[in-house]
Amino acid sequence: MSESLDPRVNRINLVSKSEEHASGPLDQLPTFEVFVQTKEGRPFEHEGIVHATDNEMAFVFAKEQFSRRNMCTGLLTISTADVFVSPYMENGQSIYDQIPSATPEDDGSEEYLVFHMLKRGKQHKLAGVVSAKDHEAAARRAKQELDDGKTVLNLWIVNSSKVFQNDPEDQLIWNTLPEKKFRDAIAYRGADKISKFKEENS
Repeated sequence: MSESLDPRVNRINLVSKSEEHASGPLDQLPTFEVFVQTKEGRPFEHEGIVHATDNEMAFVFAKEQFSRRNMCTGLLTISTADVFVSPYMENGQSIYDQIPSATPEDDGSEEYLVFHMLKRGKQHKLAGVVSAKDHEAAARRAKQELDDGKTVLNLWIVNSSKVFQNDPEDQLIWNTLPEKKFRDAIAYRGADKISKFKEENS
């Protein structure tokens, strides 16, 4: 119990710090990283995170959160827990300088997406895809195949099987301009319909 001298505090049975129980599980959903492709041919770039129960729900939330107002031709979501993160380097130092060269033992049939962060404060961008046996081997393969001499401060590496993204034939879900296959919210003119209904039924 609290040792307060105020009887009002004592009446509400506050638990003292020493009597507090350990925290329970997190009271929120897991996080998913969202990557957006703004135009055809451009790399996917990290846009932010969403909370969701699974990758498919994360995709739906990400579409509503990050592609309603801005140009978008592609979207992918990845559970934060599935992202392998390399150490962060200081400006002027490249993570690839710290990664050993690839060896034949790194060969594997798994595909890994490799994202580069080129500058502090900038987002990670998809640099390419490599085949390897695991995340560490993928980093070595990335050094061999994706290192173009630019300073890369950090790598995110993800097994492609953990990625949820739209199929190319589904790109029409963003096609609101100019054919208007899917109308923008304002095009439904909801307020006008309500006003008309009130007039007809008053």
